[in-house]
Amino acid sequence: MQKLTPEGQNLVNDLANRYNLSTETVIYMIGAVNNGGGTMAQFNSPELGGSGQWMRGGMTMVGDMFNHGLKNTVDNLCSEISNALATMTIFPIAPSGTRESNQWWPTNLNLGVPNSSGGQNNIRYAVFPHRLAVELNGQVTVYDTLDNNISGVSQQQGGDTSLTFSSQYGTISVSTLPIVYGPGNLPPAPQSNFAEPTQNNFSNPAPLAQETNTYQTEPKMNINQNESANSIIGLIEKLSQLRDAGALTDDEFNAKKAELLSRL
Repeated sequence: MQKLTPEGQNLVNDLANRYNLSTETVIYMIGAVNNGGGTMAQFNSPELGGSGQWMRGGMTMVGDMFNHGLKNTVDNLCSEISNALATMTIFPIAPSGTRESNQWWPTNLNLGVPNSSGGQNNIRYAVFPHRLAVELNGQVTVYDTLDNNISGVSQQQGGDTSLTFSSQYGTISVSTLPIVYGPGNLPPAPQSNFAEPTQNNFSNPAPLAQETNTYQTEPKMNINQNESANSIIGLIEKLSQLRDAGALTDDEFNAKKAELLSRL
C-alpha cells in the first residue's frame, strides 16, 4: 500500500467510513484524482461500478449509467479528494523528477512550470512551452511540440497504447513529434530481417555460378534423354515392322538397330 502522511491516513480512514468503502479503494481514487491534476479522474474500481470518469464541475460517468446514487457517491468522493489535495499533504513529499512526485518530469531539462497537466489510466502528461512530457507505464519521454498549441493528450481506447494530442491542426499522434529525452533516444535495434552476405558470395563467385548452372541444366538434360530414348525405341519398333513386312533384311535391321541404340 502507498505510504501516507498521518494527515493523509486520517483522511483515508474518514472517507472510507463515511462512504462505506475500503481504504484501498479510497487510496486508489486519491491517486486517480491526483493524476488528473485534482480536476479530473479516470478510474476502474469494482467498488465504484467498474470503469468511470469524473470531472470537477462537470459530468460524472460510471459503469452503471442509470445508478444516480453511485454517480453522486463518486462525484462527492472525488470533490472531497480534490479539495484535500489542494489543502493538505496526503502523501510524503517525493523529490522532484521522481515518479511519486507531482513534478514527475525530468528536472535537468529546466522545463519550468507546465501550462497544463493531466492523466488517465496509466499515462500522465504535462505541457510546457515547446515541450510535452509524457509518462507511460512509468517511463518518461519529452517531445518537441514544434509549432503545435497542445490542448490535451489522450490514449487510444482498447489494447493500443498509442497517444494523440489536440492542437490547432486537429488530432495528431504524439509519435510524430521529435523526441528530446527518454526511451526514444535509445539507438534503434539492428535490422535482423536481412541476411548478412557471407564470404563465399563475393570472394568465390565462380563455384557458385557453376553450381547454379549445373542445377539448372541437369533437369533439362534428363528431359531430353527421356525424349530421345522414347524416339529411338519408336524408330526401332518401326524398323521391326518393316523387317517383318520384308522391306528390310535381318542384317539391315540389326545394323540400324545397333546404330540407334548407340545414341542412348
